[in-house]
Amino acid sequence: MQTVIDGVGLPAPTIVARAAVVHVTVATTEDLGQWFYELGGEVRRGIPLDDVSVWTLRTQTPVRRDLSTVAIRVHCPVVAGEDVMCELRSAVTL
Repeated sequence: MQTVIDGVGLPAPTIVARAAVVHVTVATTEDLGQWFYELGGEVRRGIPLDDVSVWTLRTQTPVRRDLSTVAIRVHCPVVAGEDVMCELRSAVTL
């Protein structure tokens, strides 16, 4: 996981590793967009509370030599009305 982050210079100010998935929390939608551009995936938008919703990119590391991958969830709080790039909006699934 750290190899992916360091290899492409992805923002990862907070990382929480669990057995089944690694959670990364980023501060801006631009940071979330960097992850999306590098690894692809689908975006889920949480229910807004106090005009803020959490957008989560569901992705994984590239396939390793042993054919395994690591599941990654990249989370970003988004304030209602904030500009979000079209590519992220179009990747949102329910």
